[in-house]
Amino acid sequence: MNILLPPLALLSAFIGSAYAQSSVQFYGNIDIGLIKRSGQPLALGKRANNTLGIKGSEALGNGLDALFQLEIRYEPDTGSAEQGPGGAQRPLFQGQSRVGLRGAFGTVRLGRGLTAFQESSAAFDPWYGSPTPAGFQTDLTIAGFTSDPLGPVGNSTNRMSNGLFYNSPEVAGMQLNATVGTREANGGPPLIGKGSAQDPQYPANAAASSTPVSLTATYRRKDLSMMLAFERNAVESRLYAAGLSLVLASSTRVMVSHTRQDQSHIRVVQAHSKAWVIGLQQALGPGRVLAGYGWKDVDESSTTRQASLGYEYDLSKRTRLYADVSSKKAPQRVRHLDLGVNHQF
Repeated sequence: MNILLPPLALLSAFIGSAYAQSSVQFYGNIDIGLIKRSGQPLALGKRANNTLGIKGSEALGNGLDALFQLEIRYEPDTGSAEQGPGGAQRPLFQGQSRVGLRGAFGTVRLGRGLTAFQESSAAFDPWYGSPTPAGFQTDLTIAGFTSDPLGPVGNSTNRMSNGLFYNSPEVAGMQLNATVGTREANGGPPLIGKGSAQDPQYPANAAASSTPVSLTATYRRKDLSMMLAFERNAVESRLYAAGLSLVLASSTRVMVSHTRQDQSHIRVVQAHSKAWVIGLQQALGPGRVLAGYGWKDVDESSTTRQASLGYEYDLSKRTRLYADVSSKKAPQRVRHLDLGVNHQF
């Protein structure tokens, strides 16, 4: 039986009972294409995460709304639920599963979702923060930082479970965003850290040694966007980041981000890294050119360099064709080519 049938049945049940809600939306994204990477055969794969979700709100009166969102991620080439590294099965609602309230105080949600930093940083990656190797998000924009180091095998590293998420109201373009997690154990594998295989620094199913927290201050006004960020994860690794995005002549967006990471709590060597990404989105014909260059240095001894170029052709407001080429040296050179289609519904 297809692994997605139970989730789909669950979503149908939600939709069927949703008429009492003020607003309910069933949405999704499907992205699939041909991918060729150095040393690997031609394969079907994805450029962006494939999602299937439902979200809604209910007006409670006095300017207060109740919110919910459940989001499945899946593999379009096989129809299975999304898999992590090594084929590990990811959670059913891998994208997010949150419920909360929205009012004059801002928005408060509980559950699982992107941390404040991971969510805010996507605006400063020319590939929109998608996980494609042609983009920069997972290794350079966030300097390889993991927000979930003690999660189960295959768990997405840019999300936080058992979290409280807050977004302030936007005032004159300014907004504060915060994510705070509990210190409870989540069934993760051992993390050796400064220990050994026989005596890891964090044994299996270890609880956090400090409260995970993620904070961002963002500014969005007309053609200018900025971000300052700090995040500390469950094993006390720290990240500091800044981003700037500017629209020029209404058809050109340029962006730059800088990220520093400190993993000295769990590493003796290669504990510090810093990364830069410079990007461009340029309107051209019925689509846009994407381009970027990024680099990362780890303790001044290990370096990563990446250059990428892509083009998106809009067939409609919801459907686009895309093609990307990138070259990454870290330290071995890996070239990536893809050609595919993305449809949002």
